[in-house]
Formats: sequence, structure tokens, C-alpha cells
Amino acid sequence: MMGVGSLIEVTAMVGLGLSAIPAALTAVNLTRFSRAPRGPTTGEPVSILIPARDEAGSIEQTCRAIMASDEVRLELVILDDDSQDDTAGIVSRLAEEDPRVRLIRGRPLPAGWCGKQHACSQLAEAARYDLLLFLDADVSLKPDAIRRTIAFLEESGVALASGFPRQLTGTPVEWLLLPLIQYVLLGFLPLAMSRQSLSPGLAAGCGQLFLTRRCHYEAAGGHAAIRESLHDGIKLPRAYRRAGLTTDLFDASDLAECRMYTRGVDVLQGLSKNATEGMATPQAVVPATVLLFGGQVLPALLLATGIAVGWSWQGFSPLACGAIVAAVLFSVLTRVVEAVRFRSSVLSSFAHPLAILMFLGIQWFGLIRRAAGLKATWKGRSLSPQ
Repeated sequence: MMGVGSLIEVTAMVGLGLSAIPAALTAVNLTRFSRAPRGPTTGEPVSILIPARDEAGSIEQTCRAIMASDEVRLELVILDDDSQDDTAGIVSRLAEEDPRVRLIRGRPLPAGWCGKQHACSQLAEAARYDLLLFLDADVSLKPDAIRRTIAFLEESGVALASGFPRQLTGTPVEWLLLPLIQYVLLGFLPLAMSRQSLSPGLAAGCGQLFLTRRCHYEAAGGHAAIRESLHDGIKLPRAYRRAGLTTDLFDASDLAECRMYTRGVDVLQGLSKNATEGMATPQAVVPATVLLFGGQVLPALLLATGIAVGWSWQGFSPLACGAIVAAVLFSVLTRVVEAVRFRSSVLSSFAHPLAILMFLGIQWFGLIRRAAGLKATWKGRSLSPQ
């Protein structure tokens, strides 16, 4: 029968191995998760397409940043999706100032459609140009952002390009959870393999910023192909790949930023909504829990135990102590490097185990809610995951 010391030693070594996996993959992926190039483009005009529902707090700033873009010919089309605030009024006033801005009114939401996918489908219909840039209403762009995003699409030659903006945080829940977007992406998706394969399972993207051409958009079925989806960041790239089209992603943290949520409860609700089509499935949540809890939380718990009882206690051998410390360092240092690269809080890196626990709780909640047949809600609408 295995003694306490042997059990701790084995557990520590397992934790070390599980923590090393995302640390090593992140180190490799950071060399491949490039920023958009600064070189010239062909000068092709682009339609900037923004679905907006109750976005009065951010829509003017978003629009003015787009209108100040450098070296690009564009139109800005905003669809008002039955807003109950002054979103439409703000856009109407901007359209009077600048003829490049257009406001369109969304049609009633049909059965079987998610609101955002229906809005984006209508925006694509209304676009005048062949280049289509789908942008969330709370994303603020730098003057060179659109030109560089087009340069990435042209240089990479892919059918769908997705940028990951810098995520701004305010509340403690944002501060804890939102940096995990990059951590999970870079720690568990092999970018080199993703770029060499058309497998939908290796697709990834960020629903805040997508660029494509109309011909590719239509060949993939557009947003109609994911009409029931709550999570276009995953589902749209998968639809492209199922149609035999290539997708890729890039680091947009130096050219775009987004305050995704302004309240802690919205963070939990939004991530829970997305979880139903991400990790919160029986096939994914169990291995994800093993990897994340075993590699990111368990070593921290062992470290806290060792400090509490004293490292000299016979249960902690030198091998176990070294493995525990190394595992915790792998996790924290990976987060610190990402914080510097993506300009997020370095301090939040040291709360990483707590963030992972909350993240896993959200995934399990999403799974249980889905199994119980309960619907998510977002901006006053009841949502049924695909």
C-alpha cells in the first residue's frame, strides 16, 4: 500500500507534468502568434460591419475610431438590433456627419436564430464591398488597425482571419478571468498544427474581430451556417473549415482593445453562455478538468499544504518539494509572460489557481444547465445553445 509520502511524491510529479504541457506549448505558440504586418495592402475597400444592441455607452467611441482609420477606403454599417437605448440615435447623428456611416434597422429575430448571427447575416447582405470586417460594438481600433488586418489576410492567404484584441478589465472578476482567454488559447491549441490542417477541431477565433471576403463567406454558408450558435468565435471558423476553407488568427492586442464586460455578473453570464458551445461538453470538460485542475490548481494546493505543515514533514520528500515548486513556477511564469506580451495585469498572474477554479466552475455549470434543458439569457433574450 502506498504511503503518504509516496502518494504526495506521485501527485507532485503528475502535477509537474500537467503544468509543463501548457507552459511548453505557450512558449512555442508565442513565437507563432504574430501581430498583423505593417506593410502596404492592395487598397481594396472594406465594409466594417457592427451588430449593435443596447450599445449606447460605447458605440460612438467605436465609430469615431473607425472613421479616423488611416490609408483605407471603407464604409461603416451598423445594424440596430432592436435596441432599447439611444444606440440608433447616436449612429444616426454620426451618419449625418460622415457619409461613410450607415444605420440599418434589424429585422425581427426568426425562430432558430441567435440574435448576433441574424444581425451579422443582415449586415453581410447590406455590405457594398467584397471585404467584410465583422466587429463587435465595444471594440476600439487604432488608426492603422483596419489596414494591418487587411494586410494579414492578404499575406496569410487564408479565407477567414480573426484578431484577438487586448482585453481591458475593471472589476475583480474581469481581472481574474479574462486573461485566461490567451492562456487557454496558447496553452492548448497547437498553432502550427492548426495552420497545417483543415480539421474543425483545430479551429479557433475571436468573435470580436473577423475579416473575410464575400466569396469565401458565402461558400462557408455565412452566419446562416451557425444560425443557432451562441459562440461565433469557435463556430464560424469551424464552418469555414467544414467548407474546405482555411482560417487563421493573429495577435491584435497592439491595434485593438475591448472592454467586453463592465460588471462581474456579466463576465460570469457571458462566459457561461459561451461555455455551452466550447468546453462545457462531456467529451471536453472531463479531460479539461484533469489538465487544468491537475496542472494549475493541485500544485498550488500542495505548495500551500507544505508551507502550512512545514517542508520538513516526512510526507514531503526533496523530489516532491522540487516538483511542486517547479509546477507552480511553470504556471505563474507563463501567465507573467502573457501579461507582459498582451499588456494585462501581472498581479493577476499570481491568482492563477483561483482563476482556473472559477473557470472550471463556469464550464461545469454550463454543462449542468445544458443537461437540464435550461436556457441562457443575454441582453434580454433567451438563448438555446446549438
